[in-house]
Amino acid sequence: MRGNSRHGIVIQDRDRHLLAEIAVMRVVDREQARIVGGFNSTTRINTRLLALNRTGLLRRFFLSAAGKKALYTLSVQGAAVVSVPARGPNRRNDEVLVADYFVSHQLGINTLYCALKYAALPVPVSFERWISFSEPLSDQIRLIPDAYVELKTPADTLAAFLEVDFGREPLAVWENKVKKYLQLALSGDCKRLFGQGRFRVLVVAKSDRRLRSIRKVVRASTQKIFWFAAFESIGSGNFFGPVWLRPEGDEAQPFFPSAQHPS
Repeated sequence: MRGNSRHGIVIQDRDRHLLAEIAVMRVVDREQARIVGGFNSTTRINTRLLALNRTGLLRRFFLSAAGKKALYTLSVQGAAVVSVPARGPNRRNDEVLVADYFVSHQLGINTLYCALKYAALPVPVSFERWISFSEPLSDQIRLIPDAYVELKTPADTLAAFLEVDFGREPLAVWENKVKKYLQLALSGDCKRLFGQGRFRVLVVAKSDRRLRSIRKVVRASTQKIFWFAAFESIGSGNFFGPVWLRPEGDEAQPFFPSAQHPS
């Protein structure tokens, strides 16, 4: 379905898809917008982002710590076009920020979203669903994961919670997270809330050093459910490669150790 905005731009199906994906991702840079929007040309995505910004469907601001990188989020008008709440960061149009932890963290989460939904998946794995959270999973489990994803395999559906760590939280926060995830695993609430009785917790950290620290905290409580990787190791389409570590041991393994059944 297409329509004209009050500024004369023709709202195309691709625009609606892009706006809907930005609603999920909350804030995007140009490359993430290009991937989820299906644009092969940098020039074309630049032109479309500028048009949507000038039309008032997107708000643009800049992060100077990243070389004045342009970032985009839905405006109230843009959210209305795709009938979703406007949940992006509340930054002024064309504002220049020196640093923004929320934005940097969300862009990291979006990197995983793009890798799981838009990069080539191992055949015959398929992307099923992605859920973002703004409040705790339940009154009993006061845990707010960065995201939840399901991947369908011939044998089963693999469910996973995602945790992106940029090293800004004290390790005591991780001690509490581990307790909450173990509570979720033992309580049966994951089955009740998501329809899945088993799950992984995928922890992706900014550095190997930080990853070692988190693994040590997790290892003190469990050898199960947690999988670890550094951002650098999952780059270039290597998310499913032999880059994942468990709480114990230093031998990296692929995301699907068995071609028949994820463990």
